[in-house]
Amino acid sequence: MTVNRHNDGVLDAARDCVLAYGVRRTTLTDVARRAGVSRMTLYRRWPDVRSLVADLMTREWVRVADGLDMSDPVGAVVTGVRELRAHPLWRKIVEADPELLLPYLLQRRGAAHEAMLDALAGALGDRRKATAVLLVAQSFLLSAPTMLGPVTTDELDAELHALLEAYLG
Repeated sequence: MTVNRHNDGVLDAARDCVLAYGVRRTTLTDVARRAGVSRMTLYRRWPDVRSLVADLMTREWVRVADGLDMSDPVGAVVTGVRELRAHPLWRKIVEADPELLLPYLLQRRGAAHEAMLDALAGALGDRRKATAVLLVAQSFLLSAPTMLGPVTTDELDAELHALLEAYLG
């Protein structure tokens, strides 16, 4: 994803505000102040905090995906799930504002989904398989915390690896 430096500074400020206050308590005024820009500058690009946070999530998740070694798709997926699960913004949203994720789970794909799907399809040479892998990875990312106790995240990651190896092998 390409952003200009001005937008990158605003997204950095938005990330800092969300990490400090959560999405519901972050305002465009907070972000503008932290970014050193006027509120009108923000309103020209983002009509509200949710649209700004959507762009922030896209930037952050795509950065994780861009850092993965797609020459090993199975390893890349497991690493990506692990990195997203530990990502401070992901953790804050899951803990404080999980409803933000619902549209991306139940109604539509986001830009980050598209980027990850494209990368997987390129690595696998098959968009249907890439879609299935992304859905499996998403379930391990989102639901892993509900299964902790009987198993650890390391054990779940090993199972994800084995599942993907068997499917893609």
